[in-house]
Amino acid sequence: MNVKDFEYIAQLLYQRSGLVITQEKAYLLESRLNPVARKWDLDGFEALISAMRSKQDEGMIVDVTEAMTTNESFFFRDNRPFEQFKDIVLPYLLEARKTAKKLRIWSAASSSGQEPYTIAMILKEEAAKLAGWNVEILATDLSKEILSKAQEGLYSQFEVQRGLPITLLMKYFTQDGEKWRINDDIKKMVTYRPFNLLDSPSGLGTFDVIFCRNVLIYFDQETKGQVLDRMAKIMPGDGYLYLGGAETVLGISDSFEVIPGQRGVYRLTGSDATEDRKAG
Repeated sequence: MNVKDFEYIAQLLYQRSGLVITQEKAYLLESRLNPVARKWDLDGFEALISAMRSKQDEGMIVDVTEAMTTNESFFFRDNRPFEQFKDIVLPYLLEARKTAKKLRIWSAASSSGQEPYTIAMILKEEAAKLAGWNVEILATDLSKEILSKAQEGLYSQFEVQRGLPITLLMKYFTQDGEKWRINDDIKKMVTYRPFNLLDSPSGLGTFDVIFCRNVLIYFDQETKGQVLDRMAKIMPGDGYLYLGGAETVLGISDSFEVIPGQRGVYRLTGSDATEDRKAG
């Protein structure tokens, strides 16, 4: 791959998705984009770049962007955040929202659906406590193709073996040939829609909890800060933000701060609900 081709595709991906591709990750371009080239009946990566330069075909550009921004996901990833959600966050919100009985959760960059379905299963397990509540889970991703997979709710044996307890597999999935299909009662708890994290989320409404895990690592510092600041504007004063284990708000955004004793979950800066959250 020549330097000009790399610079062209790297700049396009940054403008479209915020994704930062360095020379060290150049190998990912060919491995992920060769299938896109085949889809467009082109002879490999270089032919694809040439066609993109000459035709400026929006469909081709979208395919390339989606291929590069689709990341793997699995059920109960890292587990600890979901334990926090069940044991700390949910009990707090059940008390704090007991009058309105409304809860909104956003799974940002939800990929193939494992994260929002994990959240849905946790809530389903707590159904008795949520009787009469209006609970919404919104899951968004830049890739319409990966959203279609998520909406289908069909997973391979390998995918369900990664993190999903066997008890929940048997309870909330039905075997479909060699694959597993998530049951409709879980599927209908999640609403999917395309969304680019570079855009303003104000049109999505407000959220009590936002999961934005293992996404910001692909952005540069400025973009990370902008994404976090926009999210802060659509959260109530006692909302929760989840980031991935390798991510932090420190030195990136002043909108959020660490919750003492809890890793990977953050609150709005200056929130006065420290003690009430039982987070220490």
